[in-house]
Amino acid sequence: MASLSASLRITRNDVIRAIGAVDDVTVAQIIATDATVDELAEAQAWLANDEPMMNSGRRLATGRVRELVDILTELEPDDDDDGRGAPAPISPE
Repeated sequence: MASLSASLRITRNDVIRAIGAVDDVTVAQIIATDATVDELAEAQAWLANDEPMMNSGRRLATGRVRELVDILTELEPDDDDDGRGAPAPISPE
């Protein structure tokens, strides 16, 4: 049987404990999914390494877990983002 806390809807503290310090808008988006702590953990597992989950016969994330995956994906840095920002515009002479 799942623990009682895992079946409760996620709180601000749960979000911060799971993913660290994030902005209030992101916290609100995650809470608005009405997800549970278990669903947040599943979404994090999909992001960490989806191939083993698919190889073990798990269906692709759907519903609230999919929403969480989408939100959490936005928090990840882009592969082509090297931290230098956009190039400076070239000014006309």
